Amino acid sequence: MAELTLEVARKILDAAFAKSAELKLKPLVVTILDGRGVLKIAAAQDGTSLMRAEVAHGKAFGALAMGMGSRALFQRAQEQAYFIDAVNTIAKGALVPVPGGVLIMDGTTLLGAVGVSGDISDNDEACAVAGIQAAGLKPNAG
Repeated sequence: MAELTLEVARKILDAAFAKSAELKLKPLVVTILDGRGVLKIAAAQDGTSLMRAEVAHGKAFGALAMGMGSRALFQRAQEQAYFIDAVNTIAKGALVPVPGGVLIMDGTTLLGAVGVSGDISDNDEACAVAGIQAAGLKPNAG
């Protein structure tokens, strides 16, 4: 698979929401970007709070822009706060360096990224990982 199709993105989205229901999480927003960083699909469950869509996008964008899952960005922010702050300034605040942004891999090929926001970051990440795996692809959470 050379690119992330809408059909595959929908599978990821649906499976991420299914994992959320299984875990009985708070309402989530799931955002999926293709390898170019272009929005492929996004959806918000009923009852999400105001900024969840921006946070989900920021998790996916940060992972894609830096080439690492947002868990790795979170770790790097703890170790090199000035660097992540500088990169986020360059990106006009578009990076959200906390778990929940996961790269979508097909073997060694980067197809895009999923960002999830709404519950605690570890749960957000678990939903993104479950969605990617359900589509038969490999997640890279960092």
